Amino acid sequence: MNTQTILVVDDDNDIREGIRILLAGESYAILEAESGQRALELLNASVDMVILDVMMPGLSGLRVCEEIRKTSAVPILFLTAKAQESDKLVGLTAGGDDYLAKPFSYAELIARVKALLRRYCVYRGKAQAGTLSRDNILSAHGVRLSLESNQVWVSGKEVDLTDIEYRILRLLMETPQKVFSIQNIYESIWDEPYYYISNGTVMVHIRKLRVKIEEDPQNPRRVRTVWGKGYRFEVNRDVEA
Repeated sequence: MNTQTILVVDDDNDIREGIRILLAGESYAILEAESGQRALELLNASVDMVILDVMMPGLSGLRVCEEIRKTSAVPILFLTAKAQESDKLVGLTAGGDDYLAKPFSYAELIARVKALLRRYCVYRGKAQAGTLSRDNILSAHGVRLSLESNQVWVSGKEVDLTDIEYRILRLLMETPQKVFSIQNIYESIWDEPYYYISNGTVMVHIRKLRVKIEEDPQNPRRVRTVWGKGYRFEVNRDVEA
């Protein structure tokens, strides 16, 4: 199996060193950046994941995340001293996949890293899918979703989804018209226990997904809200998939 590469971005040398030693012990290859600008210089197709500090002088982690998302769907794990739910939502809105507040345990960091990389490899990976049969495509309401790679087309045009966005869309499309509660979605996608504060996390990703697949995100016709219950993927057979 190829060694996976993780880019660690933090202006604190001690934190970078601790993470590097820890992850190297798990057989990951590590790239280090002491600033946001350096992180963007080091980012390339070999990077499988980014661990990104939010509060850095110069280019902040949020800005770095936004720049990365212009070209890559690589998983991004934010590290920050801020632990408020509002701070977490800001990071997720910028394009992050997960969020870990300092101080954190190394066991928790390793668990988050492995979970994000596992999802990335299973649902996207580096290899592009070959010719896909119809059996490997979910198709409804103008949306086509590959079951072999993180690829989605809307009205014939490919859209670039993050791993989390892809997995939410796939969950909804695999059982269209079924209403998934926020708890259903969170526990299925994040694979961890649901708490009420997790509502905002799911809602942020739903909002970002709608921006990418809906003609009018303010009036969604595909990923619909069922008030008081959750979300569902609305099948419209009049729209050619």
